[in-house]
Amino acid sequence: MIRVDMDRLRETPLKTDPYDYLTVENFVPLDALDAIAEDFPDLELPGSFPVEELTYGQRFDALLARLAQDDFRDAIAEKFDIDLTGRPMTCTVRGAAQRKDGQIHTDSTTKLITVLIYLNPPWQAEGGRLRVLRSGTDLNDFAEEIEPSSGNLLIFRRADNSWHGHEPFEGIRRSIQINWVTSQAVADKEKARHRVSAKLKRMNPFAGRRNSSTRQAPQ
Repeated sequence: MIRVDMDRLRETPLKTDPYDYLTVENFVPLDALDAIAEDFPDLELPGSFPVEELTYGQRFDALLARLAQDDFRDAIAEKFDIDLTGRPMTCTVRGAAQRKDGQIHTDSTTKLITVLIYLNPPWQAEGGRLRVLRSGTDLNDFAEEIEPSSGNLLIFRRADNSWHGHEPFEGIRRSIQINWVTSQAVADKEKARHRVSAKLKRMNPFAGRRNSSTRQAPQ
C-alpha cells in the first residue's frame, strides 16, 4: 500500500479565511510519485473520469486503496468537525487541462467535502495553480495558491463562498478528486453523469472538450 503523510494531515491546522480549508505539501511522498506516475491512467483528454471507468497500474491502485481507508476519512471528519460516517464517497481523475478550465466556482451543493491531490512534477507553468479565492469575481484576490504538483493535498468544506479557480493552462495536469456527498442517490447520479461524459470524450474528443467546459469547472 502507498504511504501517505497522515501525521502531517492530523497536525495541520484548519484555516477559516475565506472558508474552511487546509493544505498539506507532499502528502503523497516524493519518492512514490514516479512510480504512481508510471501507473497513472492514460488520460490525454481534459475532463473528469470516474475511476470505475479507467484502467491503471498496481501502484496507482494502491494509492486509491489507501485513500479509501477509514482513517483518512475520519481524520478529515475530525478536522472539519463533520460526521462523514455513512456518507458516500466519489472519486474522479483528471489527466489534462485545456485553456477553458479553471473557471471560478464553489462546487455543487450536494458535495460536503472536496479533496484534491496533485500528482505532477514540480510545476513550472504560470497557469494551473489552484487559488483559494475571496470572491466569485476576482481570480487575483486569493488567500492562497496551491501548486498542482508533488503530492500536494487540498481539502475544503463546500460552502456558498468556497470560491476557487486557476489561471489558464493547457497540457498534462494530473489530479485525483474525492468528494463526500449528501446521499447515495447523488453519488449514483454523479457516477452516471461522468460515465456518459467519459464515453462521449472517447468517441469524440471535441465533444468531450465541450462537455468538460460546460458541466464542471476543473480544479
